Amino acid sequence: MKRMRLAVFDVDGTLVDSQHNIVSAMTEAWSSLNLGIPRPDQVRRIIGLSLVEACSVLLPWASPATHRAMADAYKQAFRAMRLLPDSMEPLFPGVREALDALEAEGWLLGLATGKSRRGVESLLDGHELHGRFITIQTADDNPSKPNPAMLIRAAADCGVDAGDIVMIGDTAYDMAMAAAARTGAVGVSWGYHSLDELNKAGAQVVLDSFDNITEVLDALTGGPG
Repeated sequence: MKRMRLAVFDVDGTLVDSQHNIVSAMTEAWSSLNLGIPRPDQVRRIIGLSLVEACSVLLPWASPATHRAMADAYKQAFRAMRLLPDSMEPLFPGVREALDALEAEGWLLGLATGKSRRGVESLLDGHELHGRFITIQTADDNPSKPNPAMLIRAAADCGVDAGDIVMIGDTAYDMAMAAAARTGAVGVSWGYHSLDELNKAGAQVVLDSFDNITEVLDALTGGPG
């Protein structure tokens, strides 16, 4: 029987350039709670975490109730932003071609993201990507990265062993999650964490583009399925 392999992608900073929307929504959330204005680099650091966890990292001195209130304010700001005509987060170069190439070689595709289910659905709608991902793990249903739960559930959804799964992401949270789940770990250099951080967290390879993604994933999983 043909061996099945699963490529699981992070979303923000890996497939889509979402930093502008995330920084804007977080700034609006802080302002609504009279917390001042966060530095954009602070916000970019927590992209990839689940929302309440991200808020607790941004404001470690605040109470859990404040973290939850900030998360709710962020959701409201993001929902309002999503209604604007120019709010769609753009795909990074080569994303569609990479997905096409992996599917042509027999890879299953999945997502593991700190976004909400609603946020993922909106993104898939906007970019006409529905039906491309056989498993979608979101912050609504799982503990925050780097907990390995998203990858463990993705493996169970698809009936694929950890050794036949590769996580592709732009943050140390993604790489640490992959290490905890004992899957392959591929970083991308165009996201929100540095090359050094990706390597220290367990990246086996860091891509500068998606051009050779099939060759890299084949090498990590021992060749075509």
